[in-house]
Amino acid sequence: MKRALMIAGGALVVALAAATGMTRGAARSEPARHPPVVVFADHMLEPVVVRPAPRKPPRPPRTAVTRALDGEAIPVEITAYCLSGTTRRGRWVRPGIVAADPRVFPLSRYIELFVGDDYLGKFLVDDTGSAIKGQHIDLWVPTCREAVHFGRVQGTAVLVPRKRKR
Repeated sequence: MKRALMIAGGALVVALAAATGMTRGAARSEPARHPPVVVFADHMLEPVVVRPAPRKPPRPPRTAVTRALDGEAIPVEITAYCLSGTTRRGRWVRPGIVAADPRVFPLSRYIELFVGDDYLGKFLVDDTGSAIKGQHIDLWVPTCREAVHFGRVQGTAVLVPRKRKR
């Protein structure tokens, strides 16, 4: 399809000559015939290049949260809590439960915790908390005295890979 842009009396006239001879409403069997058009204008416009609008760059994430990958060691801050009741997943709190940010450590997954070279154990991510943001693990302990004694330590968490069902 050939396109010609012309100026006539200050208005833009678009003349289309279809290579296939098709125009709107015309029968497909006969090609449409148009006589040549010559347009005289009292002024000329500069050529215009039309470009698509620039794409907006994607927004950076609101927080620097990195999703844990299977088997990857991630530095975390480990604290302890002593609340009673049920977890985010609706189970009673018990030893072996930790609270974590589900954006980093998914719920119902196991993690292994290390403080330096000391292995703390394998824990189930079963709870969340309003103060648990990013790379922070909150370990459940039975008494608040133990939680205060535990304090705040820097450690490493490893997301345990899931076993594949065969």
